[in-house]
Amino acid sequence: MRFTVLGSGSSGNATIISDEKTHVLVDAGLSAKEILRRLTLKGINYERLDAVVITHEHADHIGGLRVLLQYVTCPVFISEQTLEAYLRQANEKERYKRLEALRNRIVSISSSKHFRIGTIDFNPFSVPHDAVDNFGFTAEAHGVKIACLMDFGHITTLIKDRLRGCDGIIIESNHNRDMLMACPFYSWDLKQRIASRTGHLSNEDLSQWLLNDFDGCAREIVLAHLIAED
Repeated sequence: MRFTVLGSGSSGNATIISDEKTHVLVDAGLSAKEILRRLTLKGINYERLDAVVITHEHADHIGGLRVLLQYVTCPVFISEQTLEAYLRQANEKERYKRLEALRNRIVSISSSKHFRIGTIDFNPFSVPHDAVDNFGFTAEAHGVKIACLMDFGHITTLIKDRLRGCDGIIIESNHNRDMLMACPFYSWDLKQRIASRTGHLSNEDLSQWLLNDFDGCAREIVLAHLIAED
């Protein structure tokens, strides 16, 4: 089993979790055109996608979904709360387009219950972020376990537990606290949101986890959702 990060950050998030038989796109925050282009660059045929999994409703994780569904035929795994939020944030015309794109494509999931796609087992768990039902997850196949945690504000006891024993980890490392507060491009409200316990994980908090709680099992750790300005 392997993971391929197609994009990560406020401009758009998309990751492939796959093994020899199953290919899953996690989030569709890039434009559909860009997702398809990057899949091609990585040698991945979009027609072989078995599912799209959506972790939460923010645009940088779901913004490209509607158009992408014009090209792929696979189901969309999404929680009821996230689906409702995705529809609610659109105007009437766009809401209709989203409903039509998702018609007969939805597989409803819970942010705390196991689900399986092809040969890969997914175990989602809630993480603290300002979305209605955001989750991280571990994915496991053939004795290999990968964790993916993109957007969350602080490391909980549950997160520490789920990260143990993973062979690969994709985890947020969003900002340096001092640089964030000094950034001239962000409003004070935005800085407060990012730095909050339901915002985005700081480099300092990730460092503390690595020093004090990382069990050393992961052969690869990918830092995600980095912000260039801070």
